[in-house]
Amino acid sequence: MASPSGAAHRPPPVVAILGPTASGKSALALDLAERLGGEILCCDSMQVYRGMDIGTAKASPDERAAIPHHLLDVVSPAEQFHAAAWAESACAIIKDTEQRERLPIIVGGTGLYYRALVRGLFDAPKADPAIRARHQADAASLGMPAMHERLRLVDPESAARILPGDLVRISRALEVFEQTGVTISEQRRLTTSAPAPLRIFSVLLDFDLDTLRSRIGARVEAMMSSGFLDEVRALRAAGFAPARSMQALGYKQLGQHLEGTLPLETAVAEIKSATSAYARRQRTWFRREDIILRSHHCPVPSALARLIRGWLLT
Repeated sequence: MASPSGAAHRPPPVVAILGPTASGKSALALDLAERLGGEILCCDSMQVYRGMDIGTAKASPDERAAIPHHLLDVVSPAEQFHAAAWAESACAIIKDTEQRERLPIIVGGTGLYYRALVRGLFDAPKADPAIRARHQADAASLGMPAMHERLRLVDPESAARILPGDLVRISRALEVFEQTGVTISEQRRLTTSAPAPLRIFSVLLDFDLDTLRSRIGARVEAMMSSGFLDEVRALRAAGFAPARSMQALGYKQLGQHLEGTLPLETAVAEIKSATSAYARRQRTWFRREDIILRSHHCPVPSALARLIRGWLLT
């Protein structure tokens, strides 16, 4: 990695390749890593789970052998993992790669993980299982619109940001307010932790939705041909069916098929539809981030590498 002389006191340089699923981030990051002497930090909330390979589009063994990859296969599918833990690990890896004069290249689409690294996270109170159970019961009896309206009355800022059907986030926002008397929006402003000191060259692959739908459809078909169903079957046979990670895109729908509640053709169609909806939310999220280069098509790697080399010398 090229770095300007006398710049040891400066924050370490990091390249970030961000964007929605199936936008070509991984291939671009691999090419840049080869050209720039980089190592890849995977910013993906599902790729941290061991054994969840095909459905999360992890780098192949050959790709990992060619370029070091970090933050893959961190925990068992039965374990919990969160943004703060990812950011802490990412900081340590960035420091290590800098000391070895390698360029860290963050690649992924989990916006909350990336934000935890570059902006920090607020110190929220611990979860209360009793409150969450009550919210689930209320949602079942009153309906999600009533839960969203309950949130709007106490925290309109969060209600405007959280989808009406997202019980997990609605419940969490209500939970924090019930525990502290202060809204989660206000707590974020008051108690956000300091972000990591980094120099980041960020690239956002911001394809239009029609292009993404086509790419997502092709990716899901390729996953099915590569044995995605067998992967889900093996994870469930290993006892991971109740794990929260098995509610991830694709794993949930194929799990329903294996339980006999969803025909395979319908499951595959629902995977494509749910993934497209997720990609739409990713696009919205990353448009709120500070980005140096936004691209509506896949950049030419050689040209982007030249641009990054120039940035490294500034």
